[in-house]
Amino acid sequence: MPDRPYTMLSCSVSLDGYLGDRTPRLALSNDADFDRVDEVRASCDAIMVGGVTVRTDNPRLLVRSRARRRDRTDRGLPSSPMKITVTERADFDTDSNFFAAGEAEKLVYTSSARARDARARLGPVATVVDCGRRVRMRRLTEDLADRGVGRLMVEGGGVVHTQFLADDLVDELQLVIAPIFIGDSTAPRFVRDGRFPYNAGRRAKLAEVRPIGDVVLLRYALSPRFGEG
Repeated sequence: MPDRPYTMLSCSVSLDGYLGDRTPRLALSNDADFDRVDEVRASCDAIMVGGVTVRTDNPRLLVRSRARRRDRTDRGLPSSPMKITVTERADFDTDSNFFAAGEAEKLVYTSSARARDARARLGPVATVVDCGRRVRMRRLTEDLADRGVGRLMVEGGGVVHTQFLADDLVDELQLVIAPIFIGDSTAPRFVRDGRFPYNAGRRAKLAEVRPIGDVVLLRYALSPRFGEG
């Protein structure tokens, strides 16, 4: 068995490379692409977002299509994938959608210094995983593989994107370009500063370009595992 899940990083960005503006949940995509993302979610064992995304966007992270949910339950799976987040703080609202919506397991990865407080606060609604002195994405993905996660979908935000990409843990990048500009240098970007394995000396492989209404999907193969499953 692979030592980590097949990992897809999925996000929508503006023409100037931002995940959104300072308002909650700016819709960069369109209905047809939301349905595509829903299909990808339904194919995965787990969906991951960062702690900031849980707090600011309040995402449900559920499969929307009734037919896709039924197909998963017919195969003995929860109707939506497991939810995962990572945090150095345990100050989540336990009534937020991440914890309250859906019957699948929720995992919260944190450092040893925060694990006790996190369990006290989140124990009734999630499994808190102690990742040692510092949460490292390599160890996190290895733990997910040990828990039976074969396909992982990473949906943000910028800090999580940066950590996964810089650690060369992404097999497939699904990047949707929206036909708008944000024009605010303080808005959240797709990635933060980092040393990435794909750069001017090593170009990523473009595997697909697909117009979807007024947005464009770019799929990049970032490892030899691209297309597994």
